[in-house]
Amino acid sequence: MREMRTWRECLIEDLADRQEAIHYLQAILDDYYSLGHAGIVRDALTTVVDAQGGISTLTQDTDMSPKTLADALSNGDIPLIDAIGTVLNALGYQLLIQPLMDENSNLTPTKDTIGTPNTTLHLPEDSGTQSHTPNG
Repeated sequence: MREMRTWRECLIEDLADRQEAIHYLQAILDDYYSLGHAGIVRDALTTVVDAQGGISTLTQDTDMSPKTLADALSNGDIPLIDAIGTVLNALGYQLLIQPLMDENSNLTPTKDTIGTPNTTLHLPEDSGTQSHTPNG
């Protein structure tokens, strides 16, 4: 007989895939901007950290101690995302989840992402071109 798993166990298995984690976090941020529940963002980050190897694995590649990261993810105070979200909203911006790193390393940026702005320039239709991306 097949053993039943919890929703979180299934989610962690799915989020071990980097692309799935990116899509999941973007959906969580979209919900955050609609509903304003910052705790959900913190919980989602905790789940992705667990799926990607846990706190000890993540902190091996950072200057952050495991205790510091664990404290940040379990902090019941107003999360930093709420403060950042408020400022960005006032400026007319929002956060976006996208990969910045090489697929083979969690910390090595690809040459395509270093110094490349993520913007699109829309030109008038009579210019012969609908849109251009910088450096392209």
